[in-house]
Amino acid sequence: MSVFLQWSLVLSSELTLCQLYSLLAGLWSLTYEQELTTPLHITASRGFTDCLRLLLQRGADVKLAPGGTTALHESCENCHPECTKLLLMHGANPSAVSEEGLMPLHVCSSPESLECAKYLLQYGAAINGCTVDEEDTPLHTAARCGLLEHIELYLSYGAAVNRKNQIGLTPLNTACSQRQEVQDLERYFKLCQMLLGAGSDIHTMDQDRHTPLHMACKNANPDIVDMLLANGAYVNDMDYGGEAPMHNILKEVCFKVSHHPERIVRSLLNYGSIRVWPGALPKVLAHCCVSPDTIEVLLNVYSHLKVNDTWVESVSEEVFKASLLDN
Repeated sequence: MSVFLQWSLVLSSELTLCQLYSLLAGLWSLTYEQELTTPLHITASRGFTDCLRLLLQRGADVKLAPGGTTALHESCENCHPECTKLLLMHGANPSAVSEEGLMPLHVCSSPESLECAKYLLQYGAAINGCTVDEEDTPLHTAARCGLLEHIELYLSYGAAVNRKNQIGLTPLNTACSQRQEVQDLERYFKLCQMLLGAGSDIHTMDQDRHTPLHMACKNANPDIVDMLLANGAYVNDMDYGGEAPMHNILKEVCFKVSHHPERIVRSLLNYGSIRVWPGALPKVLAHCCVSPDTIEVLLNVYSHLKVNDTWVESVSEEVFKASLLDN
Protein backbone atom coordinates (compact mmCIF):
# COMPACT_ATOMS: atom_id res chain seq x y z
CA MET A 1 0.00 0.00 0.00
CA SER A 2 1.35 3.44 -0.92
CA VAL A 3 2.17 6.02 1.73
CA PHE A 4 -0.45 8.33 0.25
CA LEU A 5 -3.18 5.68 0.50
CA GLN A 6 -2.13 4.75 4.02
CA TRP A 7 -2.27 8.35 5.18
CA SER A 8 -5.66 8.86 3.49
CA LEU A 9 -6.99 6.05 5.65
CA VAL A 10 -5.65 7.77 8.75
CA LEU A 11 -7.40 11.01 7.84
CA SER A 12 -10.71 9.41 6.87
CA SER A 13 -11.23 7.43 10.07
CA GLU A 14 -9.60 6.62 13.38
CA LEU A 15 -7.72 3.35 12.95
CA THR A 16 -6.89 1.05 15.83
CA LEU A 17 -4.00 2.30 17.89
CA CYS A 18 -1.70 -0.46 16.67
CA GLN A 19 -2.53 0.25 13.04
CA LEU A 20 -1.99 3.94 13.57
CA TYR A 21 1.36 3.50 15.23
CA SER A 22 2.61 1.21 12.48
CA LEU A 23 1.66 3.83 9.92
CA LEU A 24 3.02 6.81 11.79
CA ALA A 25 6.33 5.40 12.98
CA GLY A 26 8.90 7.72 11.50
CA LEU A 27 6.34 9.39 9.21
CA TRP A 28 6.02 13.18 9.46
CA SER A 29 4.44 14.12 6.17
CA LEU A 30 3.26 12.85 2.81
CA THR A 31 5.23 15.21 0.62
CA TYR A 32 8.39 17.25 0.26
CA GLU A 33 6.77 19.76 2.63
CA GLN A 34 7.63 17.51 5.54
CA GLU A 35 8.70 20.44 7.67
CA LEU A 36 5.18 21.90 7.61
CA THR A 37 3.33 19.34 9.74
CA THR A 38 3.56 16.36 12.07
CA PRO A 39 1.20 13.49 12.86
CA LEU A 40 0.52 15.25 16.16
CA HIS A 41 -0.68 18.36 14.33
CA ILE A 42 -2.90 16.40 11.97
CA THR A 43 -4.58 14.29 14.63
CA ALA A 44 -5.09 17.35 16.86
CA SER A 45 -6.63 19.34 14.01
CA ARG A 46 -8.98 16.46 13.09
CA GLY A 47 -10.05 15.71 16.67
CA PHE A 48 -8.74 12.14 16.67
CA THR A 49 -8.42 11.93 20.45
CA ASP A 50 -7.33 8.28 20.74
CA CYS A 51 -4.73 8.70 18.03
CA LEU A 52 -3.44 11.83 19.69
CA ARG A 53 -3.20 10.06 23.05
CA LEU A 54 -1.10 7.27 21.53
CA LEU A 55 1.27 9.72 19.91
CA LEU A 56 1.71 11.58 23.19
CA GLN A 57 2.29 8.35 25.09
CA ARG A 58 4.97 7.45 22.56
CA GLY A 59 6.79 10.73 23.22
CA ALA A 60 5.58 13.07 20.49
CA ASP A 61 6.90 16.58 21.13
CA VAL A 62 4.03 18.97 21.91
CA LYS A 63 6.30 21.98 21.45
CA LEU A 64 7.05 21.39 17.78
CA ALA A 65 5.77 24.07 15.40
CA PRO A 66 7.12 23.02 11.97
CA GLY A 67 4.61 25.09 10.00
CA GLY A 68 4.66 28.00 12.41
CA THR A 69 1.88 26.72 14.66
CA THR A 70 1.77 24.17 17.45
CA ALA A 71 -0.61 21.22 17.64
CA LEU A 72 -2.37 23.17 20.40
CA HIS A 73 -3.14 25.98 17.97
CA GLU A 74 -4.57 23.39 15.57
CA SER A 75 -6.85 21.77 18.15
CA CYS A 76 -8.16 25.14 19.38
CA GLU A 77 -8.72 26.59 15.92
CA ASN A 78 -10.69 23.50 14.96
CA CYS A 79 -12.59 23.40 18.25
CA HIS A 80 -11.51 20.04 19.69
CA PRO A 81 -11.56 20.49 23.48
CA GLU A 82 -10.54 16.94 24.39
CA CYS A 83 -7.48 17.18 22.15
CA THR A 84 -6.72 20.58 23.67
CA LYS A 85 -6.92 19.12 27.17
CA LEU A 86 -4.67 16.19 26.24
CA LEU A 87 -2.00 18.46 24.79
CA LEU A 88 -2.06 20.71 27.84
CA MET A 89 -1.82 17.73 30.18
CA HIS A 90 1.31 16.66 28.30
CA GLY A 91 3.01 20.03 28.69
CA ALA A 92 1.84 22.10 25.72
CA ASN A 93 2.44 25.80 26.28
CA PRO A 94 -1.00 27.49 26.57
CA SER A 95 0.59 30.83 25.59
CA ALA A 96 2.73 29.61 22.70
CA VAL A 97 3.06 32.19 19.94
CA SER A 98 2.63 31.07 16.34
CA GLU A 99 4.57 32.35 13.37
CA GLU A 100 1.64 34.72 12.73
CA GLY A 101 1.97 36.10 16.24
CA LEU A 102 -1.12 34.40 17.67
CA MET A 103 -1.56 32.56 20.95
CA PRO A 104 -4.04 29.66 21.17
CA LEU A 105 -6.65 31.91 22.82
CA HIS A 106 -6.52 34.18 19.77
CA VAL A 107 -7.65 31.36 17.49
CA CYS A 108 -10.64 30.57 19.71
CA SER A 109 -12.82 32.64 17.42
CA SER A 110 -16.07 30.69 17.16
CA PRO A 111 -18.76 29.74 19.68
CA GLU A 112 -17.68 26.10 19.46
CA SER A 113 -14.22 26.98 20.78
CA LEU A 114 -15.46 27.94 24.26
CA GLU A 115 -14.41 24.68 25.94
CA CYS A 116 -10.95 24.98 24.40
CA ALA A 117 -10.66 28.49 25.83
CA LYS A 118 -11.68 27.22 29.26
CA TYR A 119 -8.95 24.56 29.25
CA LEU A 120 -6.35 27.08 28.08
CA LEU A 121 -7.16 29.41 30.95
CA GLN A 122 -7.21 26.58 33.48
CA TYR A 123 -3.66 25.76 32.41
CA GLY A 124 -2.47 29.35 32.75
CA ALA A 125 -2.92 30.96 29.32
CA ALA A 126 -2.08 34.67 29.33
CA ILE A 127 -5.50 36.31 29.46
CA ASN A 128 -4.09 39.66 28.30
CA GLY A 129 -1.52 38.30 25.87
CA CYS A 130 -1.37 40.34 22.66
CA THR A 131 -0.99 39.35 19.04
CA VAL A 132 2.35 40.43 17.64
CA ASP A 133 1.13 42.62 14.79
CA GLU A 134 -2.27 44.02 15.80
CA GLU A 135 -1.69 43.85 19.59
CA ASP A 136 -5.14 42.33 20.07
CA THR A 137 -5.93 40.57 23.34
CA PRO A 138 -8.25 37.54 23.47
CA LEU A 139 -10.95 39.96 24.62
CA HIS A 140 -10.51 41.93 21.38
CA THR A 141 -10.92 38.69 19.40
CA ALA A 142 -14.06 37.70 21.29
CA ALA A 143 -15.52 41.21 20.91
CA ARG A 144 -14.81 41.22 17.16
CA CYS A 145 -16.44 37.83 16.68
CA GLY A 146 -19.43 38.57 18.92
CA LEU A 147 -18.69 35.75 21.37
CA LEU A 148 -20.80 36.47 24.46
CA GLU A 149 -19.78 33.42 26.48
CA HIS A 150 -16.10 33.97 25.71
CA ILE A 151 -16.42 37.58 26.89
CA GLU A 152 -17.98 36.44 30.15
CA LEU A 153 -15.25 33.83 30.63
CA TYR A 154 -12.39 36.23 29.92
CA LEU A 155 -13.81 38.89 32.23
CA SER A 156 -14.00 36.32 35.02
CA TYR A 157 -10.26 35.75 34.55
CA GLY A 158 -9.46 39.46 34.78
CA ALA A 159 -9.27 40.48 31.13
CA ALA A 160 -8.29 44.14 30.67
CA VAL A 161 -11.39 45.88 29.28
CA ASN A 162 -9.60 49.10 28.34
CA ARG A 163 -6.45 47.69 26.73
CA LYS A 164 -5.90 49.34 23.34
CA ASN A 165 -4.61 47.52 20.29
CA GLN A 166 -2.23 48.95 17.70
CA ILE A 167 -4.83 51.26 16.14
CA GLY A 168 -6.25 52.41 19.45
CA LEU A 169 -9.28 50.14 19.70
CA THR A 170 -10.44 48.81 23.05
CA PRO A 171 -12.64 45.69 23.05
CA LEU A 172 -15.70 47.98 23.27
CA ASN A 173 -14.55 50.01 20.26
CA THR A 174 -13.85 46.74 18.47
CA ALA A 175 -17.34 45.37 19.11
CA CYS A 176 -19.02 48.61 18.04
CA SER A 177 -16.97 48.77 14.84
CA GLN A 178 -17.99 45.36 13.55
CA ARG A 179 -20.39 45.13 10.62
CA GLN A 180 -23.71 43.94 12.01
CA GLU A 181 -26.62 42.44 10.14
CA VAL A 182 -30.11 42.66 11.63
CA GLN A 183 -29.74 39.24 13.24
CA ASP A 184 -26.50 40.36 14.93
CA LEU A 185 -27.80 43.53 16.58
CA GLU A 186 -29.06 42.02 19.83
CA ARG A 187 -25.97 39.87 20.32
CA TYR A 188 -23.58 42.80 19.93
CA PHE A 189 -25.78 44.92 22.19
CA LYS A 190 -25.55 42.32 24.96
CA LEU A 191 -21.81 42.05 24.40
CA CYS A 192 -21.31 45.81 24.71
CA GLN A 193 -23.59 45.87 27.75
CA MET A 194 -21.33 43.28 29.37
CA LEU A 195 -18.19 45.27 28.58
CA LEU A 196 -19.70 48.48 29.92
CA GLY A 197 -20.70 46.68 33.08
CA ALA A 198 -17.07 45.61 33.48
CA GLY A 199 -15.85 49.21 33.28
CA SER A 200 -15.18 49.91 29.60
CA ASP A 201 -14.48 53.57 28.83
CA ILE A 202 -17.11 54.90 26.41
CA HIS A 203 -14.97 57.94 25.56
CA THR A 204 -11.95 56.06 24.20
CA MET A 205 -11.02 57.15 20.68
CA ASP A 206 -9.07 55.21 18.09
CA GLN A 207 -6.28 56.71 16.01
CA ASP A 208 -8.86 58.48 13.83
CA ARG A 209 -10.70 59.86 16.88
CA HIS A 210 -13.67 57.55 16.39
CA THR A 211 -15.53 56.85 19.63
CA PRO A 212 -17.74 53.81 20.26
CA LEU A 213 -20.70 56.10 19.50
CA HIS A 214 -19.30 56.97 16.07
CA MET A 215 -18.90 53.28 15.35
CA ALA A 216 -22.29 52.21 16.68
CA CYS A 217 -23.92 54.87 14.46
CA LYS A 218 -21.95 53.70 11.45
CA ASN A 219 -23.18 50.14 12.02
CA ALA A 220 -26.70 51.36 12.85
CA ASN A 221 -27.26 49.53 16.12
CA PRO A 222 -30.01 51.54 17.87
CA ASP A 223 -29.79 49.74 21.21
CA ILE A 224 -26.05 50.27 21.52
CA VAL A 225 -26.45 53.94 20.59
CA ASP A 226 -29.14 54.37 23.26
CA MET A 227 -26.98 52.65 25.86
CA LEU A 228 -23.90 54.73 25.08
CA LEU A 229 -25.85 57.99 25.19
CA ALA A 230 -27.51 57.01 28.47
CA ASN A 231 -24.04 56.38 29.91
CA GLY A 232 -22.68 59.78 28.97
CA ALA A 233 -21.26 59.42 25.46
CA TYR A 234 -20.53 62.80 23.84
CA VAL A 235 -23.07 63.23 21.09
CA ASN A 236 -21.12 65.88 19.16
CA ASP A 237 -17.56 64.54 19.35
CA MET A 238 -15.79 65.12 16.04
CA ASP A 239 -13.40 62.65 14.42
CA TYR A 240 -10.34 63.73 12.44
CA GLY A 241 -12.56 64.18 9.40
CA GLY A 242 -14.72 66.67 11.28
CA GLU A 243 -17.70 64.31 11.43
CA ALA A 244 -19.98 63.75 14.42
CA PRO A 245 -22.01 60.58 15.10
CA MET A 246 -24.97 62.14 13.27
CA HIS A 247 -22.92 62.24 10.07
CA ASN A 248 -22.14 58.56 10.44
CA ILE A 249 -25.74 57.40 10.71
CA LEU A 250 -27.00 59.65 7.90
CA LYS A 251 -24.40 58.17 5.56
CA GLU A 252 -25.67 54.67 6.35
CA VAL A 253 -29.43 55.19 6.27
CA CYS A 254 -29.89 54.03 2.69
CA PHE A 255 -27.98 50.81 3.43
CA LYS A 256 -29.51 50.07 6.85
CA VAL A 257 -33.23 50.79 6.56
CA SER A 258 -34.05 47.47 8.25
CA HIS A 259 -31.97 48.55 11.27
CA HIS A 260 -34.44 51.38 12.02
CA PRO A 261 -31.98 54.25 11.60
CA GLU A 262 -34.73 56.72 12.54
CA ARG A 263 -34.38 55.51 16.12
CA ILE A 264 -30.72 56.50 16.14
CA VAL A 265 -31.37 59.90 14.56
CA ARG A 266 -34.10 60.58 17.12
CA SER A 267 -31.88 59.56 20.05
CA LEU A 268 -28.98 61.70 18.85
CA LEU A 269 -31.24 64.74 18.48
CA ASN A 270 -32.82 64.14 21.88
CA TYR A 271 -29.35 64.17 23.43
CA GLY A 272 -28.42 67.45 21.79
CA SER A 273 -26.88 66.49 18.47
CA ILE A 274 -26.25 69.24 15.98
CA ARG A 275 -29.04 69.52 13.40
CA VAL A 276 -28.57 69.28 9.68
CA TRP A 277 -27.96 72.71 8.19
CA PRO A 278 -31.19 73.58 6.28
CA GLY A 279 -29.25 74.27 3.10
CA ALA A 280 -27.97 70.68 3.15
CA LEU A 281 -31.38 69.09 3.62
CA PRO A 282 -31.98 68.43 -0.13
CA LYS A 283 -28.72 66.45 -0.24
CA VAL A 284 -29.67 64.53 2.91
CA LEU A 285 -33.14 63.94 1.47
CA ALA A 286 -31.67 62.45 -1.69
CA HIS A 287 -29.54 60.05 0.35
CA CYS A 288 -32.09 59.14 3.03
CA CYS A 289 -35.39 59.22 1.14
CA VAL A 290 -35.63 55.42 1.22
CA SER A 291 -36.36 55.85 4.93
CA PRO A 292 -39.30 58.29 5.23
CA ASP A 293 -39.32 57.77 9.00
CA THR A 294 -35.79 59.13 9.21
CA ILE A 295 -36.69 62.16 7.08
CA GLU A 296 -39.69 62.82 9.31
CA VAL A 297 -37.52 62.79 12.45
CA LEU A 298 -35.01 65.15 10.85
CA LEU A 299 -37.63 67.65 9.71
CA ASN A 300 -39.58 67.69 12.95
CA VAL A 301 -36.81 69.61 14.74
CA TYR A 302 -37.37 72.75 12.62
CA SER A 303 -40.12 75.23 13.37
CA HIS A 304 -40.33 76.22 9.71
CA LEU A 305 -38.54 75.38 6.46
CA LYS A 306 -38.57 76.82 2.98
CA VAL A 307 -39.36 74.04 0.53
CA ASN A 308 -38.49 74.49 -3.13
CA ASP A 309 -38.19 72.48 -6.33
CA THR A 310 -34.77 71.18 -5.27
CA TRP A 311 -36.51 69.07 -2.64
CA VAL A 312 -38.72 67.44 -5.26
CA GLU A 313 -35.76 66.79 -7.53
CA SER A 314 -33.89 65.13 -4.65
CA VAL A 315 -36.29 62.19 -4.57
CA SER A 316 -36.14 59.83 -7.53
CA GLU A 317 -39.37 58.95 -9.27
CA GLU A 318 -38.88 55.30 -8.38
CA VAL A 319 -38.62 56.02 -4.65
CA PHE A 320 -41.53 58.46 -4.82
CA LYS A 321 -43.81 55.87 -6.44
CA ALA A 322 -42.72 53.23 -3.94
CA SER A 323 -43.61 55.54 -1.05
CA LEU A 324 -47.07 56.13 -2.52
CA LEU A 325 -47.65 52.38 -2.74
CA ASP A 326 -46.54 51.92 0.86
CA ASN A 327 -49.04 54.51 1.98
